[in-house]
Amino acid sequence: MCGVLGIVATSPVNQLLYDGLMMLQHRGQDAAGIATAENNTFYLHKGPGLVRDVFRTRNMRALPGSWGIGHCRYPTAGSAWNFAEAQPFYVNSPFGITLAHNGNLTNADTLKRAMFAQDLRHVNTDSDSEVLLNVLAHELQAAVEKRNQGHRLDAEAIFTAVSGVHRRCRGAYAVVAMIAGYGLLAFRDPCGIRPLVVGTRAIPGGVEYLTASESVTLDALGFRFLRDVAPGEAIFIDLNRQFSARQCAENPRLAPCIFEYVYLARPDSMMDGVSVYETRLSMGEFLADKVRRHIPLADIDVVIPIPDSSRPAAMQLAQKLGLSYREGFVKNRYVGRTFIMPGQSMRRKSVRQKLNTIGQEFRGKRVLLVDDSIVRGTTSREIVEMARAAGAIKVYFASAAPPVRFPNVYGIDMPTRGELIATGKNDAGIALEIGADALVYQNLEALEASIRVLNPRLTEFDSSCFNGRYITGDVTPEYLNAVESRRDGKLAGVEEDGENSRQMVLGLASDEEGRD
Repeated sequence: MCGVLGIVATSPVNQLLYDGLMMLQHRGQDAAGIATAENNTFYLHKGPGLVRDVFRTRNMRALPGSWGIGHCRYPTAGSAWNFAEAQPFYVNSPFGITLAHNGNLTNADTLKRAMFAQDLRHVNTDSDSEVLLNVLAHELQAAVEKRNQGHRLDAEAIFTAVSGVHRRCRGAYAVVAMIAGYGLLAFRDPCGIRPLVVGTRAIPGGVEYLTASESVTLDALGFRFLRDVAPGEAIFIDLNRQFSARQCAENPRLAPCIFEYVYLARPDSMMDGVSVYETRLSMGEFLADKVRRHIPLADIDVVIPIPDSSRPAAMQLAQKLGLSYREGFVKNRYVGRTFIMPGQSMRRKSVRQKLNTIGQEFRGKRVLLVDDSIVRGTTSREIVEMARAAGAIKVYFASAAPPVRFPNVYGIDMPTRGELIATGKNDAGIALEIGADALVYQNLEALEASIRVLNPRLTEFDSSCFNGRYITGDVTPEYLNAVESRRDGKLAGVEEDGENSRQMVLGLASDEEGRD
């Protein structure tokens, strides 16, 4: 999970890109980067850390131009703190291209070998995003040569190139890219696993465009939501701000990642025609029915959410069951999301730093804690202990999502079965593991129905982390074993890298270090 955005405007976009990344900070806390363009020259700054820490006044001043892209990174394979994998990436042949990517390619290793042996291109990092960039660059060159139009690009050639990317790449990808001298390109994988939206705003100088991972970015920057980018679709905005779009995949199908609705996306976003907030309310409605069947309601004094993602579901569950709803945890806003922190020990330590109990809401009560999901169980276990320490006499636990039993290979950091608390355990065993008196999980059918009821067009989802069925059809047991083995090796050697962020001006001879 990462956040991407791209803007084509009539005036400098550095501040807009910074503000947009701040709205997407929840999607990645490991690194951030911005690339802008002016007079066919790219300007790029990226570094490890939160958006507010990566960019200083001098960095912003060194990002001129009226169009650009941004990225906030969240690592998916134990490679946190590796500056070389911060995005956007850049390649200078056959066209100058910078690219930012949200998702994960499942055939990156195969593509990387082909890059070296057939395409004669070099990939310098372990990042699948750099592989994707080089595939796009190669396909752009092939499209130009096929059309026999020298070294000039047009929208037709660009869309042909994206079609080539779809034919070669497997997995999840929502992409924004700049092509020097031509314009901004954005496209989404043929299954629409990762979200991507586009919006516009009319100003005296004309129309400006913004594309981003979530619609909340449009709202905050004053853009009007136009629509979701369709699965397999590419949009291109040239430097005259002329907008064009094309379906570039042969058999597109809409199957978004269901975990976006459960946890990843902000509640004030719209994704594929559905309000994320409304889906979480709906999840609470469906979860209430199962809680009623498994826990005597007379044995629950109060419903308490685990802030923040579960709050809508907990409120709706309490209302439907006629139970009292209370806020029992206070969240420290200055601690990152524990789910996306790299390393189990860091997650465990941060839970106590992130949450504190309001004692009177637990003392002498039988409480039902509601969370959006249980992945590794670290947070759940700590929270149950905190509730008991605050005086709860019984602690029940309800999850708005089913048990996470399978690796996710499409860009979410849950890739090894050994890290998942539900692996090899039934509900009673998981309840014992987290210390709860009883545990209720949402059924997958109910979870999918809770979203579909708001948009019947959503007939399928990528629910692979719950059911083990991978929507792209290319994930084998051998692939999963290789991913897990590679990740285990990386996690064993992960060290925090204190490398300073740096300023790079591509196409110029300078390389500035440091910050104001």
